[in-house]
Amino acid sequence: MATRATDGPLSIAFDAWRVGKASPGSWAPRRQARLTQLIRHARQSSPFYSKLYRSSPEPCIDLRYLPVVTKPDLMAAFDESVTDRAVTRTGVEAFVSDAERVGEPFLGRYLVCTSSGTTGVPGIFLHDPHAVAVYQALVMTRSYVRWFTLSQTWALARRGVRGAMVLAAGGHFAGIGWLERARRLYPRLAGMFRSFSALQPIDELVSQLTDFQPTLLLGYPSALAVLADERAAGRLAIEPMLVASVGESFTEAMRQRIEEGFQSRLRDSYGASEFLYMAFGCDQGWLHLHADWVVLEPVDKQYGPVPPGEPSHTVLLTNLANRVQPIIRYDLGDSVTVKPEPCPCGYPLPAIKVQGRQADVLSFRGAGGRSVPVLPLALATVIEETVGVQRFQAIQTGPAELRLRLLPEADRDAEQVWEAVQGRLRAWLGSQGLENVRLVRAGEPPQQDPVSGKLRQVWADL
Repeated sequence: MATRATDGPLSIAFDAWRVGKASPGSWAPRRQARLTQLIRHARQSSPFYSKLYRSSPEPCIDLRYLPVVTKPDLMAAFDESVTDRAVTRTGVEAFVSDAERVGEPFLGRYLVCTSSGTTGVPGIFLHDPHAVAVYQALVMTRSYVRWFTLSQTWALARRGVRGAMVLAAGGHFAGIGWLERARRLYPRLAGMFRSFSALQPIDELVSQLTDFQPTLLLGYPSALAVLADERAAGRLAIEPMLVASVGESFTEAMRQRIEEGFQSRLRDSYGASEFLYMAFGCDQGWLHLHADWVVLEPVDKQYGPVPPGEPSHTVLLTNLANRVQPIIRYDLGDSVTVKPEPCPCGYPLPAIKVQGRQADVLSFRGAGGRSVPVLPLALATVIEETVGVQRFQAIQTGPAELRLRLLPEADRDAEQVWEAVQGRLRAWLGSQGLENVRLVRAGEPPQQDPVSGKLRQVWADL
C-alpha cells in the first residue's frame, strides 16, 4: 500500500507502523510508487523540474537517469522550483524575517524551515501538510515506540510529559519551527514542551532546565555534552527519561560523555531542513533510514554510486513526502555509509552511519609539500579525549596552521590542558605526516554560531 498525498495522518501512521513490522525490503514497492508520483508531479507542476527533465526518460523509474540538483540551484530558481504559484521567494523572505512568526504556517499551509548557511548558501525550505504529517507519523510510530518499553511509557505517564528542546532561538530553523508549529496547533502542548535557547549563558540554561524538570531532553550534541557535565558536577538537577540528539554529528567520545553525565542512553536521529526526520538510532549504534519515504544515494565526487560499507563523498536526497518544493537527487553534503548486511537489532529498514559533511574535511600541506586530508571526526576525537577539555573548536587558518579555541573543565588548569592538547595533537599529526603543522592557541573561548546556535567543532577558514 502506498499512501497518497491526500491520505490523513492516521492512515500515514498506520502504514508506517506496518512497514516497521514487515519483512526487510517490503518498503521497496511503496518507495517506487511514491517516487513515480513525485517525479510526475514535479514535471507537471514545477517549471524548474519541467525544464531540467526535458531530456530525461518519461516515465522515469530509475533516479540515476535524472540530473543532480544543489542548494544554489534550487535557491537561484526558487520561484520556478516550487509547485504552488502563490509561493514566491520575496514573500517567504518577508515572512521569515519576522521571528515572531516561527511555527506559523506560511500562506496558512506551509511549514517554513531555514538553514544557517554554514556551507555558504542559506536555504529556505517549505513543507506541505502531507509532508508534516509523514514526519510526525515516523517519529511516533518508529522512534518513540522503539525507544520506550511499556513500563517506561507508564512511568513517563506517571511523571508527566515535559519535553525540553535545547536549540537555536530567534529563527525559522527546523527544530524550533517544528516545535512551535505543534504548540500552535495543539494548545495543550504549550505547557508540556518548551524550547530553551542554546545561545544563552550556561548558568541561565541550567537554572531554566532545573525549574522545568524535563522528562524528555532533546538538543544539539554539543549542548547536551555541556549539560551532561553540569549534571555530573551537581549543578543541573534533572532526571530525564529520554536524552536525544538532533542537528549535529558527534564522536563516540561525546556520546560517552553525554551518557555518563545523564546516566542514560543517548538516542540519535538524523534530519535536515530538507527532510525533517530521515532516520532514527537503534541500540546497535546505527541509524535506520525511513526508506519508504526518503531516498539517500551515497555517491563519490563525480556523483557515481558508492557501494555499501564505504563512506560516501556526499549523499543525494529525494524527499518522497513533500510536494510543494520537490527535493529530488539533491546534494545534501553529508558523508553516509550504508550497512552492507542487516542490522543485528532486527529492524527491517536499511541501516546507515552519518560521518558529517565531507565539505569540512581539512587538507593540510605536509612537510614534503603534498596535500594530506584530515577527517574532522578523527581530529575532534584526539582533542575531545584529552583530559580536562570541556569544549573546543579547531579551525584551519592556513595551509599548515591550526587554531584552537579551548574551554577547560572548571577544576582544571588552563595551561596544563593546553599543554596536554598540544602534546596529543602533535603526536597524532606527526603520525599523519604533518609534523610541520603549527598549532595556535586562540585568545577567545569556543563560540556558537550566532545564526544556527550550533557549536561547530572543526572547519577550515582559509
